[in-house]
Amino acid sequence: MRDEQNRHRLITRRTLLLGGAQLALTGVLGARMWYLQVAEADRYKTLADDNRISLRLLAPPRGRIFDRDGRPLALNRENYRLLVVPEQAVDLEQVLSQLSRLVTLPEDVQARVVREAERRRRFSALPVRDNLTWDEVAKVEVNGPDLAGVMIDVGLAREYPMGATMAHIIGYVGAPAEKDLDGDPLLELPDFRIGKSGIERAAEPRLRGRAGTIRVEVNAYGREIRELDRAEGVPGDDVQLTIDADLQTFTTARLAFDSAAAVVMDIHSGDILAAASVPTFDPMLFDRGISMAEWTELTSNPRAPLINKALGGQYPPGSTFKMVVALAALEAGVIPRDHTVFCPGHLDMGDNRFHCWRRGGHGEVGVVEAIAQSCDVFFYDIARRVGIDAIAAMGQRFGLGHRLQIGLPGERPGLMPTKDWKMAARGRGWTQGETLIAGIGQGYVLSTPLQLAVMTARLANGGRAVVPRLYREIDDARAAGAQLWNVAAPAAGTGLDPAVPLPESGIQLADSMGIDRSHMELVLEGMRRVVNNRRGTAHKAAIEDPAYAYAGKTGTAQVRRISRAERESGRYKAADVPWLERDHALFVGYAPLGAPRYACSCIIEHGGSGSGVAAPVVADILRATIALGAERERRGNRPPAPQPQPAGAGRPDRIVRGPGRPGQGEAT
Repeated sequence: MRDEQNRHRLITRRTLLLGGAQLALTGVLGARMWYLQVAEADRYKTLADDNRISLRLLAPPRGRIFDRDGRPLALNRENYRLLVVPEQAVDLEQVLSQLSRLVTLPEDVQARVVREAERRRRFSALPVRDNLTWDEVAKVEVNGPDLAGVMIDVGLAREYPMGATMAHIIGYVGAPAEKDLDGDPLLELPDFRIGKSGIERAAEPRLRGRAGTIRVEVNAYGREIRELDRAEGVPGDDVQLTIDADLQTFTTARLAFDSAAAVVMDIHSGDILAAASVPTFDPMLFDRGISMAEWTELTSNPRAPLINKALGGQYPPGSTFKMVVALAALEAGVIPRDHTVFCPGHLDMGDNRFHCWRRGGHGEVGVVEAIAQSCDVFFYDIARRVGIDAIAAMGQRFGLGHRLQIGLPGERPGLMPTKDWKMAARGRGWTQGETLIAGIGQGYVLSTPLQLAVMTARLANGGRAVVPRLYREIDDARAAGAQLWNVAAPAAGTGLDPAVPLPESGIQLADSMGIDRSHMELVLEGMRRVVNNRRGTAHKAAIEDPAYAYAGKTGTAQVRRISRAERESGRYKAADVPWLERDHALFVGYAPLGAPRYACSCIIEHGGSGSGVAAPVVADILRATIALGAERERRGNRPPAPQPQPAGAGRPDRIVRGPGRPGQGEAT
């Protein structure tokens, strides 16, 4: 009996323990279920939605670029792309073969699509070809019932209305490289393009815009079921430049040489009106995808078509530098205003003889005639008196030897050599002979066409430190450099500060460089005589019409040392001298003569004589600049404002279905 009672108590304890354990387990499960279904309901609903809903980015329309009068330089156009869905096509190779009879579809492209179909999900649309013409779109749509799985997608592509004429300034776009990835998810979109050169690259943050989003419901395999909603992206900001499209076209056409560059700017506002460089290239090559053969042709060309020579080419300025040397000597007080030098055709220093370009010499010449006739001996003499450091300091004041920071990639600094520079760069001391050579703009002295245009502008405006600018909507050049364009601000003392506005235009005068006015008058008179005096080196290129009369300075820069035998025979000037051994031809000028407004610089690589080759080019460019400026003033200088582009313009997810105009199809 007692044993039976003990066994009953044992069973009861076990039952209670088991029941308690079951109750505890049920309580834990219930608590967990409450936690998951009530406390964490929102979180798990979100996770479920994430599995069901795919959030994708929509590329925004890229900002457009306009010239000073609102004419388009870079736009967005609808790009009709051919897509195919392998799952719907069934026999993909047969469908591609049918397509090749309607549109150009090389065998290697067909093979690429087949390979892509093997690697990707069969219900995903594969790109077959971009940039379909209207006729090709029509052919595909008409034959749509027989082309299972084929569709036309409407995306965006960049268009450059002026083509090669503006290629160096506007640049081009291309697919982001690995180094371009900065965390912006837009850059990871397959067909997204970013700026690779020119304004497209410099203004990339402004032009890119902000992405839109689209939510699509998908099944467990990732197949799209339906679109839930979308938020359109914000188009990139438009950019307006100071460039005059008509003048740029004229300047590029006028530079009909193997390799050349020219820059035109307003001497008061600093607006760059034209910056041409030849040879040039087609920017659309890079947007559509450049072939290896095309790339090799561009990069192997000795005329360097991909380099913007207007600000990336560095050349000895030659005699166009002589005004700076004259001002350095006058300002330092080492020569008086009436200083003269007798030129017998050469200057001897030790065992070295430094020749003048004119074999018989110029006789007795002062500052004005030395500039007008480009007497080398005069400038040898005053360069030796003032020294290289003073010459370099004056060159820096006129914009030479440093980057001018106009907000365009590829600008190079040139070089204003000093004694300290040579010791640091070459490990040797400066010699007196090098000073003489620098005095005529040769030797180590290097400049860009942009710098020479700025130098000429600062001479023509009476010694004011005008700063070149390329972006029309930005008035403060220093703010543009420091804040918007990611470049360093110009050096102190070269900014645009409020002053007395010019009555015709309302533009502001730049700071004065503090150069003696009488010294400036001497130099400017010399430049006037270069063109408008019968003994001037560019008199043959003079313009008789007072409305287009101009002043300037010729320059001929040697690219190699000329031996005594070559000099005596004149062989180095022969027409059969190899192109790369010929002198560079330069000219800088300003106009109109009575009331200067525009400055122009020009270099023709290995062109020969500055007076015979470069001067007529600048004369024609300045004439065109004055005429176009007068036309702008007649129409009131009120260019039409560019029209805004809508946020959804050319959005890349619209599909054309059935016959009709592309772009009017049903959205999917």
